[in-house]
Amino acid sequence: MLDYDEEAERYDASRGGEPRAEAAAEAVLGLVPRQTRELLDVGCGTGIVTRRLAAARAGLRVTGVDRAPTMARHAGARLPGAVVLADSRSLPFPEGRFDAVTSVWLLHLAPGPEDARAIVAECARVLRPGGVYVTTVDKAAAHNVGSDIDAVLASRPRRPARDDAGLVGEYAAAHGLVPAGQALFPGRDQGRSPRSTIADLRRGWFVTLPPGESLAQAFATRLAALPDQDRRRPDPVFTLRAFRKEERGAEE
Repeated sequence: MLDYDEEAERYDASRGGEPRAEAAAEAVLGLVPRQTRELLDVGCGTGIVTRRLAAARAGLRVTGVDRAPTMARHAGARLPGAVVLADSRSLPFPEGRFDAVTSVWLLHLAPGPEDARAIVAECARVLRPGGVYVTTVDKAAAHNVGSDIDAVLASRPRRPARDDAGLVGEYAAAHGLVPAGQALFPGRDQGRSPRSTIADLRRGWFVTLPPGESLAQAFATRLAALPDQDRRRPDPVFTLRAFRKEERGAEE
């Protein structure tokens, strides 16, 4: 598992930078009602997407939260006074505080299913009735674009996807959240090349292939044999799901 405090300095540049952030923010806002006034971005990272959410609409107040101190520091520089250091499984906000809650590229990082469930539960708790929760799902699957790199990696060990769309829907339903739409957006400038994928292997990006172990080296050797080592393959396409928190007494 990557250390996101160590990763913070190179995070934006290694993940598509501003083009990817622009695509993500545009897609998120397409699912957030225009009347939203208070939005919480959970797992805001460096704030590169959060800042765009805050700047996109007049009257929209955005708060970011992240558990990694270095990530939160970067985000705080982009949104002074609007970023909180906290664990997404235990948010330091009262029930029903926000009109909308977002978690972009977060649930897939949960150590176990109980952690993903806890994150969704907290997002639902701080969301007001009638508000909207927007999250990415199936992130790992988005990176499989049918390339020769994907063919090499197809046989690697896998761990269950913590952000599986079906599971996320179940967690949401358990906390009074009902489906309210979805959107797709490109991971601009994030297409893999063989050389960049080898670098990712060696820094622990693939959690089931620990750097230095023989299996990781075997995959690196196969990737190094591919043609066009520096040519990026197609960009991934990410999926957002939106859920609305049911009004109290809606079923009465």
